[in-house]
Amino acid sequence: MIAGALKRALARPSGNWYVVGASDDLRDDRPLARTVQGREVVVWRGADGRPVGGPGVCPHLGAPLRDSPVRCGALVCHWHGLALHGTPYAGWAPLPVHDDGVLLWVRLDEVGGEAPLDTPVVPRRPERSRALTAVYVGTGVCEVEDIVANRLDPWHGAWFHPYAFLDLRVAGSPEGLEVGPPGRSGGESPCASGGGSPCASGVGPPGGSEGDGSGLSAHGTNSPADGPGNSANGTNSPADGPGNSANGTNAPADGPGSSTDGTNSPADGPGGSEGCPGGSAYGTDDAFTVDVSFKVAGRLVVPVRAVFTAPEPRTVVMRIVEGEGEGSVVETHATPLGPDELGRPRTAVIEAVIAASDRPGFVFARRAAPLLRPLARRAAGRLWRDDLAYAERRWQLRSTGRFPG
Repeated sequence: MIAGALKRALARPSGNWYVVGASDDLRDDRPLARTVQGREVVVWRGADGRPVGGPGVCPHLGAPLRDSPVRCGALVCHWHGLALHGTPYAGWAPLPVHDDGVLLWVRLDEVGGEAPLDTPVVPRRPERSRALTAVYVGTGVCEVEDIVANRLDPWHGAWFHPYAFLDLRVAGSPEGLEVGPPGRSGGESPCASGGGSPCASGVGPPGGSEGDGSGLSAHGTNSPADGPGNSANGTNSPADGPGNSANGTNAPADGPGSSTDGTNSPADGPGGSEGCPGGSAYGTDDAFTVDVSFKVAGRLVVPVRAVFTAPEPRTVVMRIVEGEGEGSVVETHATPLGPDELGRPRTAVIEAVIAASDRPGFVFARRAAPLLRPLARRAAGRLWRDDLAYAERRWQLRSTGRFPG
């Protein structure tokens, strides 16, 4: 089941767009740098404040532009002072850049090899006026598919992250089944439910197989609540930053090749959802639905229902559809970085939490956002410490022909 969902996800179009970082991390005086599949990329703010970007190698003598300053909207090479303004110059050509208000994307047609899209596939998000955001970045020795498989495995959550989740049950799958634990049917549990046991009903993978991933937790959101520190775990409430509206029109249109109307969902087909052509197959039909309780403090838990989808090959979205923080999303983006010094693949996990709540007190959480952001990143980092280890293990077994899945 996981293998099938992964295969379908990897086959979806991305338009060659890659997430390179958080919008809030783009400063006025320095570029944001990322290596994507071995290609050095830099993004900076031009004179008009919009992001521009291109190769991270100076066209003069190859200096690393990641170390160069930005002055009056121009990236000035720190070796010989060559100024790049985001327009073609001496063989250096700009790349399409898109700022969706939370994340920065760069389009690399040479790397992706697909038919390009004007804008990336940005999932539907809560309205900016009521959202808080936080972005976590981590790196693992694995490939994109290991991260995506990790997020498309709902059965591990309460087992692998008992400090964050309990009573996890997979209520729906892409095949439309309610999936129970290994060797059991439906919601029958091998252990007594409740009491904080990870053996709560429905926690095992279907038929005891397909345990090939490690991560369907709500990394860093743990059910946003109505005040500072009042999210699940008291720390996993995300922080501030712009969030896009549900209709996907709050994103600025930015660099070369980006759309001019700021629309986030480039390829909605008839009945489309999650910004994907054909829509429902990527948004709701091909989804895992999970009932899970987030641990807040002691015996206090917050139950929610969440739906996991993969709108494009490097993105998995968790959306809370019932319970506290309804409408909040966690977007996990996997960006291939290229090989390390030993030739092993490295992949960046760039995870955006966009949280919302209808509680009146949530406005105070938004005001405390600068304090909450480091806590959210720390909470996400704890979860990803485990999940990256699992993804790395998956890659190690795959690369040596020993992966049982």
